[in-house]
Amino acid sequence: IKLIQQAGAVPGIKVDEGAKALARYPGDRVTEGLDGLRERLVEYRQLGARFAKWRAVIDIDERDIPTAFAIRANAHALARYAALCQEEGLVPIVEPEVLMDGAHGIERCEAVTAQVLEAVFAELDAHRVLLEGMLLKPNMVIAGMKCVRQAGVQEVAVATIRCLRRHGPAAVPGIVFLSGGQSAEDATDHLNAMN
Repeated sequence: IKLIQQAGAVPGIKVDEGAKALARYPGDRVTEGLDGLRERLVEYRQLGARFAKWRAVIDIDERDIPTAFAIRANAHALARYAALCQEEGLVPIVEPEVLMDGAHGIERCEAVTAQVLEAVFAELDAHRVLLEGMLLKPNMVIAGMKCVRQAGVQEVAVATIRCLRRHGPAAVPGIVFLSGGQSAEDATDHLNAMN
């Protein structure tokens, strides 16, 4: 922690325990790790952490995955995590990631990302999470890696910004993107186009 602080960086910690199969929902997953989280956050804060991260993995296919229940289950877990973080004085990084592993097109990714963001922000509101005290780390709106038609850089940038403007409250002070499996060059091109 001291080395991180001396370098001028803020220390934080990943607190989820990974995605597991969602019982009775074949193809869907839910991120686990809420059990004992309140106590772990107290310890992490005492050790010097000032933020935490929780990644909700949202699998996607061309039609049926994710189910509405899987979206709600992950949104609920993200909100509970974020509320616990703020209760302990940590900044939560809320990471709902719609994966880009499938053969779905960019249109399907945008529709699912919109559903996920709506569910996440509804749950954050229900859990009384202060939006000004969190960061959002979403996926970019992008076609699946196995999709025949890959969207161009400008198309990804336009779809991502459109989706975030429609479904991401302006009160959130920062959005930090993950590459989600893109090459460093592609992710950088998409970020530059969005900026």
